[in-house]
Amino acid sequence: MKTYSILFIPLLFLATLQSTFAEVWGSTGHRVIGAVAQKHLTPKAAEQVNALLGGMSLAFVSTYADEIRSDDRYDHLAPWHYVNMNQSTRYSEADKNPKGDIVTAIQTCVEILKNPTSSQEDKAFHLKLLVHFIGDIHQPFHAGRKEDRGGNSIDLFWFGKRTNLHRLWDTDLIEHYNMSYSELAAHLPKRTSEQKSDIMAAPLLDWVNQSQDLANILYEKTPQGARLGYVYHYQNFETVREQLLDAGLRLAATLNAIFDPAGNGRN
Repeated sequence: MKTYSILFIPLLFLATLQSTFAEVWGSTGHRVIGAVAQKHLTPKAAEQVNALLGGMSLAFVSTYADEIRSDDRYDHLAPWHYVNMNQSTRYSEADKNPKGDIVTAIQTCVEILKNPTSSQEDKAFHLKLLVHFIGDIHQPFHAGRKEDRGGNSIDLFWFGKRTNLHRLWDTDLIEHYNMSYSELAAHLPKRTSEQKSDIMAAPLLDWVNQSQDLANILYEKTPQGARLGYVYHYQNFETVREQLLDAGLRLAATLNAIFDPAGNGRN
């Protein structure tokens, strides 16, 4: 009995960590976004990002903001992963969380990275956060409704297994596709140079509005208790792919604007 008790505690701890780390686009989705962004950095921006990250790729650091959730020193960052609003209220008119939200988090990270007095350590830390948060804001339910905590309170069945609407869009849809992040990054929708430029030029509040609009559509399509499977995946996976691509392009544009403002970055 003692042996089983000893084994149970670490297994329960690991299960808790896995649940925590899988909350936002899952590791696969975030790494796809990092891989897309890496390919669209200007040479100067790529050099500076590489120096700050000590040679680690954007894909590798993309899950860092979730990994530190197990450390209570970073509990204050929890509200930075999302913004929940009333369904018909835009962010500009919504009540703001005094502890911050994903919009203020992105703005804070950008300010620290642009500030010449910021330490290299602070810049590296906030660069890792920025990579993650730009991914998060493109997951529709990170701009979901307050009353259901961005879909977390909408219970569903995915191929017969219990899940919720938030987790479905974070992880379940991507994991069902059964591709590695590099494979999925290589098979995102194709866009012309002009289309990419338009995506990369969109301002931050447009990203929020885009996710909120998608969330509102998906709320109507995915009611409480729905039993979902192949049809739902077929109908919605293209939206996942589009959001991953947009996030990666906009992450690149943001980093280019920070580290190479005179180049091709978005200002």
